[in-house]
Amino acid sequence: MMQTGAFTGFEVEVRDPGIAWIKFNTPERLNGLTQPIKRDLVETIIQAQMDNAVRILVFTGEGRAFCAGDDISGQDKPIGGEPLVPPIPPGHDTEIGTYEGLRHLSQAVNVAIRNCDKLSIAAINGVAVQTGMTLALACDYRIAAAGARIGSATLRFGLLPDEGGQYLMVQLIGLAKTIDFLMRKRIVLAEEALELGLLHEVVTGDELETHVMALAEELANGPQVAMRLLKRSIYNAYELSFEQSLDEIAAKTAVSDHHADAREGGTAFREKRAPNFNAWLNDGRDADLAAFRASYQRMLREARRLGLDDANIRALADNYPL
Repeated sequence: MMQTGAFTGFEVEVRDPGIAWIKFNTPERLNGLTQPIKRDLVETIIQAQMDNAVRILVFTGEGRAFCAGDDISGQDKPIGGEPLVPPIPPGHDTEIGTYEGLRHLSQAVNVAIRNCDKLSIAAINGVAVQTGMTLALACDYRIAAAGARIGSATLRFGLLPDEGGQYLMVQLIGLAKTIDFLMRKRIVLAEEALELGLLHEVVTGDELETHVMALAEELANGPQVAMRLLKRSIYNAYELSFEQSLDEIAAKTAVSDHHADAREGGTAFREKRAPNFNAWLNDGRDADLAAFRASYQRMLREARRLGLDDANIRALADNYPL
């Protein structure tokens, strides 16, 4: 079960139909992330992956920032919220400590997002730089509010971007544009980020949540097994040969073609109606409802065979309620 509520640096809410909203909630720090926040984010993503009630993840921020990188403000004021996992030393006191801290704490967030089979959306409400930009690039969809700023300017401090943003950016916009973007320390408005290929859409700030929710609902109502297998297959295509990719696609198709969602899709097509996918996610509720409907139809047929008209049947139902 995915835990909801206010945690250290972010809060989690699950909306129907299974859309987990993860909102960074330290606007006074521009939603900067700390190592404990990152560890809790990884735990939250793993919980979402393992909870059948969750279908889609949405990341967003409170205030004027999505996430303005790591929190280096030095503020002594506690962030608040309940931690999900106990604290551990952050590393970075030696060369090997920095390596371990990056691989197992900082970079682990983006690995968890990319490895999650469930689709993710970055709802970029404001500034998304450094860590915030990389987290957004790790998501499957990126929708930004007009005027939001996106970039990675670590070179301004003589530092490398260290959480995988360059890898993710090359996948999205290619080598030449990535070199120009990162070497020149660019922070661009959402409109230019869209032209570059870093974003899927730009909407007004007032429309952002509604627009993202509509997309999330559309995705959540799709056939989840096939969609999750397809997501993994698409990302694997970057790293596999054509022959390896074909073999992987065949193996995944062998699973999805024999799933209940595929049978429902075929039945709905033949019956000329919209498909009702994901009955398997509803803890048997759809199956129970289908069984009830079948029993009810049998009862109606038997009542009519006995000569009762619809008025008599309704009277019986009123006199003998469930």
